[in-house]
Amino acid sequence: MRLRKDIDELKEKDILLIAQISDALAHPARIKIFRYIMLQNKTRTPVCNKDLVKEFNYSQATISQHVKMLADAGLLQVKKQDRFSYYYVHLGTLQKYLDATKKFENM
Repeated sequence: MRLRKDIDELKEKDILLIAQISDALAHPARIKIFRYIMLQNKTRTPVCNKDLVKEFNYSQATISQHVKMLADAGLLQVKKQDRFSYYYVHLGTLQKYLDATKKFENM
């Protein structure tokens, strides 16, 4: 069965966004890290790599790999200040992901 383009609400960009974000959140450690950063951002507490290493008891290299994947997917913004990198949740990307998954669910 072939879908007509004008009927299909789920556009290619939405499909790619769902795949990219889902891949970034596919590991339990990344979900925990993302949630921790989000909760800290709510209280306006800055979060850097050393905070994540202390909180999760992972090596610095492991934390960096997970954070890089979240940042590459657009879920985190990284702001460098002096020699530290601070992480902030990009709520716009998260909202786009949620909207795209709602379109997917309603098909």
